[in-house]
Amino acid sequence: MKEIFSAILLFAFTTAWAGEGNRNTVKATLNAVTVFRQGAEMTHLAKADIGKGNNELVIENVSNAVDINSIQVTCNAHVTIMGVEFSTDFLQDETKSALQKTLEDSLSKVNELIEKNRTSVNITNELLAVLKANKEIKGAQTGLSVAELVKLMDYYKGKSTELQNELALLVQSQKKLSELTNKLTGQIAEEQKKNVKTFGKLVLQLNCVVPGKYDFNISYVTPNAHWSAFYDLRADNVSSPLKLIYRAKVFQTTGIDWKQVKLSLSTSTPSQTGNAPVFSTWFLSYINPVSLYEKQISAGNTIQSFDKGESLSEVVVSYGTDVRVRGLSSVAASPPLYIVNGIEMPADEFAKLDPNAIKSMDILKDVSATGIYGSRAAYGAVVITLKDGLDDYVSVADKELNVTFDIDLPYDVPTNGKAQTAVLKEYSVPASYKFYAVPKLDKDVFLLAEIADWEKLNLLPGEANIIFENTYIGKSFIDPSSTQDTLNLTVGRDKRVVVKKEKLTDFSSVKFLGTNKKQTFTYELTVKNNKKDAIDILVKDQYPISQNKEVEVELIETSGALNNTDTGVLTWKLQLAPGETKKMRMSYSVKYPKYKTLNLR
Repeated sequence: MKEIFSAILLFAFTTAWAGEGNRNTVKATLNAVTVFRQGAEMTHLAKADIGKGNNELVIENVSNAVDINSIQVTCNAHVTIMGVEFSTDFLQDETKSALQKTLEDSLSKVNELIEKNRTSVNITNELLAVLKANKEIKGAQTGLSVAELVKLMDYYKGKSTELQNELALLVQSQKKLSELTNKLTGQIAEEQKKNVKTFGKLVLQLNCVVPGKYDFNISYVTPNAHWSAFYDLRADNVSSPLKLIYRAKVFQTTGIDWKQVKLSLSTSTPSQTGNAPVFSTWFLSYINPVSLYEKQISAGNTIQSFDKGESLSEVVVSYGTDVRVRGLSSVAASPPLYIVNGIEMPADEFAKLDPNAIKSMDILKDVSATGIYGSRAAYGAVVITLKDGLDDYVSVADKELNVTFDIDLPYDVPTNGKAQTAVLKEYSVPASYKFYAVPKLDKDVFLLAEIADWEKLNLLPGEANIIFENTYIGKSFIDPSSTQDTLNLTVGRDKRVVVKKEKLTDFSSVKFLGTNKKQTFTYELTVKNNKKDAIDILVKDQYPISQNKEVEVELIETSGALNNTDTGVLTWKLQLAPGETKKMRMSYSVKYPKYKTLNLR
């Protein structure tokens, strides 16, 4: 039995040793990330020495949250990938930044000072207790002289004052040390969010024909990342184009800090199902007619255009170009003159420029060069304009199913779940400005920017910061899920245009007709333009719609307003000169059973 047991142990040890010899562990390097509106595709590169025959390769430093079905691993033809397994490594030692280590050392020293301070406080309190306990004069000492008594009292007073002052300083020091501890603890907690607690690893089962060093390309989709759009809307005045700055907030908690990666942002959502819709059985049932009607008419209550006859200029969106330095071979053999952003640059410095940093380039020859730069450009001139700002490094690819923003600069996004902001594009958009007022709902007048061909801007739903006439106005929301030809963006409120709604009591009445009650309502709307420029303004109001045959509504007066009979919304399209005032009147009557109550407000 001993011999059999020894043989089993020897076989197990030999097998384990042989398996360990074909097992290799490497770390993957993150190269590129495509962030979707929900999720992200991460692409890694791992290099490993692979032996002949079967191998087990462990690739570490991948995300701790992976969609297993999305994992793709490719390698050279000499290596066959027989299996892929994903797991999360919870045994990884916590990685601490240099700042976190410094903060923790500082906290440790402060805690030591707090303990020493606490000990000093205890000792001082004990001394005070001893002094107080022995302040009474008893026994043989009761016959002290006046001089001795004064001396004793002076000692007690001096020592008590000394201990009390020392205790006060210690308490104050303790308070400051506690405040410092709270600050250090909070800052350490902030730094800990940036650390990598766990990472994932892939275990590959491989078969190799020719041993050697191989590159493994790994890609997968992780759910722990996303991006959202937000905007800056800037306008100098109502006659200038609207400047729309397209921004993105990128979030990720993948367990890996994205350092110097090629970052792309896609408008697609890979988690959505790709199955085409199929009909299910349509069962009839009773419904609430009021709710259904409200849903149907809500789409008709929109902000109209002024329909001026001439359309807005087409929005031209530049998606960037692939700029390369070419054409130098056609310039004379001697070095040409290099002009970068209007400044002459030596040839050796020009050679150090990153081609990705070049926005545009012109090759000037002969008279074209010397006519601008003189004899210095006798052998031609290369005029370079460098990219300025992140916007120049972002290219837009409008694909069949989504839009992708590719950022040419290496990007860092820590795995702390906080927003990393990136500027995607800046558009100067031709816009038609108009004012908009609904005095029944809001007493202020709103300035709207009407944009045509807005589909070309590839907008997503998101908040917008409004800056008008170099003043921050507030926030708005852009919702591009519209089927309208034009997009209306709220630019802000303008107090210089005043709108007022008043009920005219002389033209409003209540009458009783048998069992019915008839009420007449008359309102006057006043609009005044206090601006120095003429304006276009839309003013809206409404009258009630009856859904009951016992209730009759009659529209009496509209002052020429456009009437949407389905929604009961009246729209006045007005043009006001500087300082001009216009008045409109709206009147309607409602007849209903006098013993019933209606929501007439």
